[in-house]
Amino acid sequence: MSLILLLFLSSLNLSLWAQEKQVIIPYTLADRDRAISTDAKIASLEANNNLRFESIDKQLNYLQKQNDDIKTLFYWGFGILITLFFFILGYVIWDRRTAMHPILIQASKAEANSSEVLTLRDYSKKTEYLLEEWKKKGTLIMLQIIPIIPKVPIVPIAIGIGIGTDKKKK
Repeated sequence: MSLILLLFLSSLNLSLWAQEKQVIIPYTLADRDRAISTDAKIASLEANNNLRFESIDKQLNYLQKQNDDIKTLFYWGFGILITLFFFILGYVIWDRRTAMHPILIQASKAEANSSEVLTLRDYSKKTEYLLEEWKKKGTLIMLQIIPIIPKVPIVPIAIGIGIGTDKKKK
């Protein structure tokens, strides 16, 4: 028990000694008023900053919406251009095949007539009258080109005679 009493007295003594060491800072009413006015100013600044940030957020959201609208416009524009490009490419390929069909028919007819053209050329060398007539009309030049270009695709000629090719028979 004496031990408890000793501890109690020593703790009381220590607390009295600690109170003597404390420096008391006076806190006046003016300090309290200044703290209240500072808190009010900080609150008004926070409210003002919140309003500014909200207006900036609204502007950024508006700019983001405009940016999204421009992106959508570009996606549609490029989509339409690419679609038109493929359409024109397909049309060109289709048109080429359609345009080549009559030429291929004429070429096959000219190939059948190529032996007749060679015969006429040989006959014109023997007949002076026929040779002179073809020179006047310019047909002789066409008949002289025929044996020079045997492997070239057939091209229709203005007088209706085509240049024959050596195609394999099916």
